[in-house]
Formats: sequence, C-alpha cells, structure tokens
Amino acid sequence: MASSDGADATSPVAATLVGALDQGTTSTRFILFDAATGAPVASHQVPHEQIYPHPGWVEHDPLRILECAEQCINEAVAKGGVDVATVKAIGITNQRETTVVWDKTTGRPLCNAIVWLDTRTRSTCETLRERIDVERVKSLCGLPISTYFAGVKLRWLMDHRPAVKQALEAGTALFGTIDTWLVWNLGGRTTHATDVTNAGRTMLMDIHTLDWNDELIAAVGIPRSCLPTIRSCAESYGEMAGTVLKGVPISGVVGDQQAALVGQSCLRVGEAKSTYGTGCFLIVNTGGTPVFSSKGLLTTPAYKLGPTAPAVYALEGSIAIAGAAISWLKDNLHLIHTAHEVEGLASSVEDAGDVYFVPAFSGLFAPRWRQDARGTIVGLTQYTKAVHIVRATLESIAFQVMEVLHAVGEDLHSSGVLAVSGGGDALASDSADSFSSSDTTSFIREVRVDGGASVNNLLMQMQADLVGAPVLRPVVVETTALGAAFAAGLAVGVFDSAESLREKWCLDRRFSPQITPAERARRIGKWEMAVQRSLGWIEQGERDAEDSEEEREKGAGESVDTLDEAAGGGGDDQ
Repeated sequence: MASSDGADATSPVAATLVGALDQGTTSTRFILFDAATGAPVASHQVPHEQIYPHPGWVEHDPLRILECAEQCINEAVAKGGVDVATVKAIGITNQRETTVVWDKTTGRPLCNAIVWLDTRTRSTCETLRERIDVERVKSLCGLPISTYFAGVKLRWLMDHRPAVKQALEAGTALFGTIDTWLVWNLGGRTTHATDVTNAGRTMLMDIHTLDWNDELIAAVGIPRSCLPTIRSCAESYGEMAGTVLKGVPISGVVGDQQAALVGQSCLRVGEAKSTYGTGCFLIVNTGGTPVFSSKGLLTTPAYKLGPTAPAVYALEGSIAIAGAAISWLKDNLHLIHTAHEVEGLASSVEDAGDVYFVPAFSGLFAPRWRQDARGTIVGLTQYTKAVHIVRATLESIAFQVMEVLHAVGEDLHSSGVLAVSGGGDALASDSADSFSSSDTTSFIREVRVDGGASVNNLLMQMQADLVGAPVLRPVVVETTALGAAFAAGLAVGVFDSAESLREKWCLDRRFSPQITPAERARRIGKWEMAVQRSLGWIEQGERDAEDSEEEREKGAGESVDTLDEAAGGGGDDQ
C-alpha cells in the first residue's frame, strides 16, 4: 500500500477545514485543506488494481474503490491529528466516464466498472452511428459518438452482461459514474445523483438544458429510470453515513478535470489548465455559452457552482496516453525502474536524437480521434540509445498538448469568443492572423499545469517551448482535490464567492519558452510526419488485438472506429 502524507501535526489541527475525496484511475486519496489558505494539512492515498481481461479492456472493482475511499478518509484524519468538528464539508472528484451498474436492493455491483479508456465498445459505436446522425448528437450533447463516454459503456453492458440486462428490466439497476457510486454509498444509500460535469460525459445529457435528453436516451436505448438526478457542482448531496467524518455534509461533486480547472482558478474566458496524469487533459474556459468544435474537441460543462448559479462551459482535449507512456517504459520495455528516473535520463542528452514517439496504444484522442492509429517510434538509427527513447516519450506528451491548444485556438477564433472577450487576463493581444503552426497558441498568455507529471521540470520546459507561451506550476499541485474542496466549501458558506479562490492560488515556478519560432515549427513538422506514419495501422473491417474473445469466437468482423468523422472531421487536418 502506498500513501502520501499531509503536513505533520504535533497537536490537533484547529483551523476550519474542507475535505476532498479524489478518486482517480490508479488510486484514491483524501486531502484536508485549510480553508483560509488553501494549503493541504493532511492526506492519505491508496492505489487500486487495474484489471485487464483482454487487450484494450480496463476494469475496476467498485467495492475496492469504496473501501479505498473509506480507508483514505479515516487515515488522513488520524494522521493529521484532526478534530473532526473542524471539517465543515467534503467534496468528491473522480475519474469521469468510468461506468458502474449496481443493484439498489443489494447495493452490490452487477459487474466490474468499465474504465474511461476501455475500448471494447467500438462495435456499439458503429451500431449507434447507423441509427442516429453524429452531427445531431454533437449538437445535443457536445460530444462525438465514442468509446470514451459512459452511455455507450452502459449500452455495452446491457448487451453483454445478462445480470445488468435483467436488473434494468426489473427496475432494480442503478447506473452512475464513480461520483454517483461514492455519493450513494458514503451517504448511506439515500442519494442517487451526479453533477453536470459528470453527466456531461455520458453522451446522454443535453448540453443546453443540463438535463437528460430523451432523444439521446432513446437512441442509445437506455432506460431513463436507471439514471441519477443531475445537480450542480456545489450543493447538498447528503451527509457522510460512516467513517470518522460521519455527519459531515457531502456538498460538492465535480469531475476531475473540471475540478482542476476550478482549483487552478481558471474562472475567466480563455484561461486554460493542463493536467498530466495517466492521460492528459487540457480544458479552456469558454464562458456561459457552449462553443462547438470543428477541430475534434469536446464541448463540456466546466462547472456550475450552485443550484441557481449560471453554468460555465469549456472546450476540452482529452489525450489517452500521457503518464501511461512512462509506465509503459517501465513495465513493458523495462527501460526504467521507477518513473522518477525519467527526468534525469532524458536530461542526460541534449535532444531525442531525431526520434519521435507517437503513443497511440489505443488510437489517438483529441484533436484527431483516430482509432485506427497505433503506437509508432520513428527516426531510429544505430546512434539511438534508450535515453533518446525516454526523452522522446516525454516530448510526445508535450506535442499532444500542443496539438490540443492549437485546435482550441482555432475554435475560439472561429467562434468569435476571443473577439467578444476583448482581451481578458488570459487572452493575448495577437490577431487571428498571427495564429500559425509556428505560433500555436497566440490566443493565450499562459497555461497552468498540475497532475503528477507536472513536477517534471524538463517536461514543463518542453511544454513551454512547444506551446510558445509560459507554463505556470502552482505551489499546491493537488488542484483537482482543491477544486472539489472549494465547491463543497462554497455550498456550505465556508467560501463567499468563486473569485475568493483566486486569492489562494500561488505560483511555484514559471517556465518560459526558450526556442525560436523557427525551431518550434521544425519540431512540430517532424511530429506531424511521425503522426502520419501511425495512422491507418488498423484497416477498415480488420479485427485487431483489442477485439474480445467473444467476438473472435463468433468470427464477427468489425469496422474501424473512425472517430475523426464523429468529431466533426478533425481527423488529421491540423
């Protein structure tokens, strides 16, 4: 078991505290924050098992996740010497899209949870494209038809897990993403609810009304009775029914990436944050009106901080493989022993030796949405050493984020958001005419970063170089948990306004671009060449290593999940 501790305490903590349960892809942690400063004072973290039944399939045990959550809460309070009376609220933030179905009479999951990056639902997506227009789907929910989203995963479970189908028909099944599962259990099985940020990742919620959409529900074929109530990010979800924090309000729920946006105080149009975890997620605040992307990005609720508060929207680019590529170096290639070695090894050479790595292990997500792509390393020569591949792996993360920012900039320019915003704090003064592949982010002054890999100074410098704008890392990098804690505290009156969070954001280090525009353009050009070589590896109708054993036994062919079409033709038009 791994754990991370907050500040050591020799006497009980007496400050007003707000807590956040951060349930992620590989671990769960609970952090208590000082409401006055935003600083963490106690924490505990526990990893959980990744279950891989077949290539491309990823599952989690929902009961184990619940156990980890309760353990983290109890241990953090104990290690911090916390007086439980000082804890005023708890927020929950979670890996989005990961899908759980359980029986409301027994409280037990009907199967393992299907994780967000699982790709088993490709044929389900193909079937859906035959029955509903993909552009209609985007106009309703802001999303393409993709293996990524929870509604498609639920449909797959209905079709392939008899226990789920039977419970849905009997009316005893409840569906939810991880936030809903945790709220239901931690609150004493009384509240079946989710928030707008998580509901917005199901492909079933109307992006305009922030309620379930009957047309989408009918198209996917989901019984509405199993769906949770949609609420704001900052309101009562009940009280803790157990653990040492029994009776403390659960008053905030925010999907992990949107929580990081709040935790980074990106509360104005054009402000952006990039979170580096298993995947990498870049979100840019677009204000009170949804902006629909023509570049393969997702239109998503950013936050709604109260039942009567206005909804704020964002454009998001989701990258499937970021930190997971580092894990691949360690676990599959054995080029490193621990992730901490990466920065030192990559820094031991001046560059990657003209090696480029496209980590398309399960296709490419935003902005290309190409499920036919596969991982590719190009530029190898007899000069190439393991350290060059390690450095190219770090660079691949930065290149993918750069691509997403490029796409966001084009969407914001074409939508008129930048012109309407009139040069706010985060907006650059450059005209749209100055936007080019050599100046990919002329619309933005800075990018705020967080997540585990953000502590890698070399990666952050690479990111600044490729983005062409400063990268800012805060003192408190646990911004996902901080955002959830802030939403919870806002709901119970610990904080008086959203803007008060900006006062608590403190800079740790600023990374400024150190390469010329010409060198940036050269590197981006080489990256594009590498990406082109990764595309089309899985041909139309070809069954690949990610097809299930069941599909192989049936001998059923399956067409490629050409998500670039569903995402508005973004493809490789970059």
